[in-house]
Amino acid sequence: MRMTHRTSVLSWCKRRLDTHGLRRRIALYTYKMLRWGRDHVPPGVRSVIGLLFMVAGVFGFLPILGFWMLPLGIAFIAMDIPPARRKIDDWIDRLHKGAYGESPTSNQ
Repeated sequence: MRMTHRTSVLSWCKRRLDTHGLRRRIALYTYKMLRWGRDHVPPGVRSVIGLLFMVAGVFGFLPILGFWMLPLGIAFIAMDIPPARRKIDDWIDRLHKGAYGESPTSNQ
């Protein structure tokens, strides 16, 4: 199958991820990590954890560590910055919707 446009490659990748449920699992894992950080970790410690995630993400070529740690580390640090906090909360809501198929307020 030969693809000539970037959009067709992206749509093929999205279909491929959806067929294996990988998108849902990534959304679920990311949602759980961010919610844990938001609800259980004090503000100063979140920044330290975010820095550790980012440093570990640089070594993403190693087996346990991964490049996925970079955006998660940035999100942990952004939770301590008030203007960015709202965007992270919106992202957490979208992740919940992607992982469970419903909004987080409908559970409570």
